[in-house]
Amino acid sequence: MSDLLDALLSKPVAPVVPATLLVPDRDFTRKLELGDGKNTLTAEIRDADGKVNEGTALKYLTEEGLTPSEWESTGFRKIKYGAGMESVRFTYKRVLSSKALHELKPDELAELKAHKPTMRREQGDHTFILALGDMQFGKIDGDGVEGTLKRTIECIDKAADQLAWYRTRFDIGHVHIAWLGDHIEGFESQGGANVFRTPMPLSDQIRLTRRTMLHSMLTFADLAERVSLVAVPGNHGETARFAGKGTTRYDDSHDTESLIAVNDGARLTSKFDHVEFYVPETDELTVALDLSGTTTVHAHGHKWRPGKHFEYWQGQAFNRHSAFHAAKLMLAGHLHHEHTDSDGDRLFMQPPAMESESTWWRHARGTTGAPGGLVAVTKDGHVPVKELIR
Repeated sequence: MSDLLDALLSKPVAPVVPATLLVPDRDFTRKLELGDGKNTLTAEIRDADGKVNEGTALKYLTEEGLTPSEWESTGFRKIKYGAGMESVRFTYKRVLSSKALHELKPDELAELKAHKPTMRREQGDHTFILALGDMQFGKIDGDGVEGTLKRTIECIDKAADQLAWYRTRFDIGHVHIAWLGDHIEGFESQGGANVFRTPMPLSDQIRLTRRTMLHSMLTFADLAERVSLVAVPGNHGETARFAGKGTTRYDDSHDTESLIAVNDGARLTSKFDHVEFYVPETDELTVALDLSGTTTVHAHGHKWRPGKHFEYWQGQAFNRHSAFHAAKLMLAGHLHHEHTDSDGDRLFMQPPAMESESTWWRHARGTTGAPGGLVAVTKDGHVPVKELIR
């Protein structure tokens, strides 16, 4: 394809997660060198792609007994080794300490540059997760589109309130919003049998989804140093089916294209440079992302039978090149009810649907829905808290 076509069809896909678990003694190295009469410094750190930043280097300086405020960054170099590894080198020069500053003469003070403070968002080494999906905007069931939309917006707003509360317990610098599919009702699921119970046009369903995702971004954008949004395709979001079964590509979905549109808008201003957007690779259904050291995979949930989520996970993990191989957390929707399950140190989390009920299910089984979203906090493979938001 041409460069122009490639550019306009580009998607924000997640960085590759290392397929195999790393051995710290073998795969992670650090080196510190002082030079020029101990007035220059080189800090080199090898770690997984995207794990090292200047904050990592400054923390390393502190661990080695140095005072980060006495060093000013002068250079940066990054080398990628493949297999998800990179080497990052920072160079520094010594600057005046507070003690030396008091000893300066007035004419020497004039040479110092005035400090311009900048706004800093909350920082920390934990990730706050909001997982939601299955709004199925457009269907007539329960309290309809109005009820589902109101609930979804309220869930996002309540999650923002919960973030402030959880920060009294955890240092949270990353907010992650997982859109887990079936954001619209669409007209392709069940072979089109849902058409007569879907009064809202497709363009309106997509517009509601896009603007709800936009609301989530605007709500959290100023609340964390890093904000990320992921969307995966559901069965209701499929753009077309042929003979009731075949699809174009597995990623050909209104569920994900809505988030791509929000990404396009966010890229028009530098205000949202810290906000990341991810959808599956071409012809894929899942997204893997590192959340504060917890490899997390996102799926809709329509590729396994109820209760068989770990069997699906095991099958995917058998492929050593798949991110499922190293994943510690899986987020999924589809089955419309809250469910968490663990197997060893691996955790499965499934938020309920946002719709109030499936009328077909109520007629068949008698139960209505219990809509809501899930929030959690994670770091280094652990998820110490999980909470349902309604």
